Amino acid sequence: MEIHIINGPNLNLLGKREPEIYGNQNFEVFFESLKHQYPQIQLFYFQTNHEGELIDYLHSHGFSADGIVLNAGAYTHTSLAIADAVRAIQTKVIEVHISNVFARENYRHHSYLATSCVGVISGFGMHSYTLAIEALMRI
Repeated sequence: MEIHIINGPNLNLLGKREPEIYGNQNFEVFFESLKHQYPQIQLFYFQTNHEGELIDYLHSHGFSADGIVLNAGAYTHTSLAIADAVRAIQTKVIEVHISNVFARENYRHHSYLATSCVGVISGFGMHSYTLAIEALMRI
């Protein structure tokens, strides 16, 4: 099984950025723990701050991977283009968020991606990614 984890803008700053919201853990360190936790899965990680690169990555892997875990960051709330890219590919995509976006600012309550994804996981910290992997293993 092949699963790609894609993180969008500002998530390269995890561990440094607003630790009261996003925690103190660097994502690359967390990703290594995921690879040890799921040795039976080929896990890949990609992060970019650029919308077009997110779309290109989805296009490149969205017809061959078994699943995609997507944290599009703020693009979740603004990007019809990423929503269209998710809709255009065949691979199942789960939208994730580290924080509970519904307990935050009103503009974070709407996701353009949610209707294109098989599910949404929000508010469980880094464990949101683990829950998404578990879900992809079962669907």
